[in-house]
Amino acid sequence: MSTPAVTTPSRWRALTHHHLFWPVAVLIFLLLVNVPFTPDFFAIRMTDGHLYGSLVSIVLYGSPLILVAVGMTLVIATGGIDLSVGAVVAITGALTCSYISDQADQNALAGVFLAMGIGLVAAVVCGLWNGFLVARMGIQPIIATLIIMVAGRGVAQLITDGQIITTNSEPYKFIGGGYWLTLPFSIFVVAAVVAVTVALTRRTALGLLVESVGGNAEASRLVGIRSRRIKIMVYMFCALCAGIAGLMISSNTSAADGNNAGLWIELDAILAVVIGGTSLLGGRFSIGGTVIGALVIQTLTTTIYTIGVPTQTNLVFKAAVVIVVCLLQSPKFRAKVFGAKGARTTAPAEPATPADAAPEMEVSR
Repeated sequence: MSTPAVTTPSRWRALTHHHLFWPVAVLIFLLLVNVPFTPDFFAIRMTDGHLYGSLVSIVLYGSPLILVAVGMTLVIATGGIDLSVGAVVAITGALTCSYISDQADQNALAGVFLAMGIGLVAAVVCGLWNGFLVARMGIQPIIATLIIMVAGRGVAQLITDGQIITTNSEPYKFIGGGYWLTLPFSIFVVAAVVAVTVALTRRTALGLLVESVGGNAEASRLVGIRSRRIKIMVYMFCALCAGIAGLMISSNTSAADGNNAGLWIELDAILAVVIGGTSLLGGRFSIGGTVIGALVIQTLTTTIYTIGVPTQTNLVFKAAVVIVVCLLQSPKFRAKVFGAKGARTTAPAEPATPADAAPEMEVSR
């Protein structure tokens, strides 16, 4: 018995219903928009053994956002939110640069590694504090993380005495501004973090545990899952990702700015997660979708400057594009606007009599 062939419309319908289709389509569209304004937009050239080009720059400057968004994905998957990542970026950069600038030899690898360790430990402590407030104290995530979002900037300013601390360390600058195998080193750092995250969440049970906590934390606890521990772990991981992003940002500029470093990056990270298809209600998540969402945000920023959108209106332009992406991802919106075919309609059922009425059970996914 032969199986019926899959028609082209069926394949197209299945493709458009994939959760990554619209984010990828918008990313490609934004890239193509730049071509009329920059004809060599897709050109990649080799200079002094390093690859340069607009595409390389998008990935390079989008690396900190990708890191923060990956950590934010797991937090949102548990039904939470982390508004403190921007402040964690500032604290990490301030501590690291402050320690390096006080060294007699700023190029000493031991001092650089120690400074980076201090910054990352401070970031993890911030995540531990957020997780403790959310998981143990029962404080709403938006309130718990708002504490460090507000106070963290002040802490970063105290560390830097309200000044911009500059460094002159070649080993430290290599993290955010160096090249390895012709590509920016930060790209390899991001690739490593994403690969480890995917391996832990998709090759082990950790991903299912995170999704179960986000779906129903109380039910997860009752079946033996330590939901509180899972929440604390994801907040610590999110802060660690933000700390690595803080090292990247301060390294690339060889300076720490406690007031502006990582400013509003938490909002871009949340947008990247949503564009990637992860629900803010928790449960299912997509690391690949988040990476694409972060690239969409960075490409949009590049496009804004390329086409000459006035600075005072670029935030409005960005918001409009994000709204369009989110609407395109909505099946109901596509059905109403594009008249999606194949939608199943059911005739009104006749009222059931008491004799044959039976309760229905709905299995929630």
